[in-house]
Amino acid sequence: MSTIALDIVTPERTVYSRSVEMVIARGAEGDLGILPGHMPLVTTLPIGLVHIKEEGRWSLVAISGGFLEVRPDRVTILAEAAELPAEIDVSRAQRAKERAERRLAEKGRADIDYVRAELALKRALNRLKAVEESKGAMR
Repeated sequence: MSTIALDIVTPERTVYSRSVEMVIARGAEGDLGILPGHMPLVTTLPIGLVHIKEEGRWSLVAISGGFLEVRPDRVTILAEAAELPAEIDVSRAQRAKERAERRLAEKGRADIDYVRAELALKRALNRLKAVEESKGAMR
């Protein structure tokens, strides 16, 4: 089967760099399925999961937003943050979720940055979802 190079990079490191069969990611206009030879494309990426098919098996990477560039022979994801499920500290993600939920529950407080709390909640939920899905839902 033909493959396409996939690189997922953050400001700190390269998280993933391999040849893959398919990449599925949510772009600005919805979900994208990317196969070798895909037409060139650039889009923003929200907080979400990138699904990767490599050697017939599915895996995923949790990203905290960024950009996706597709060329016929390469997919590059520039992410603010990205983690493989095995790297995610579940208890830390759970604490971040609970902290964000508490902040969002404190309606009317002028000192609470609700946008920041909503983004923190989305990131924590995404990380927890990555761990849960990696336990076998995609395989």
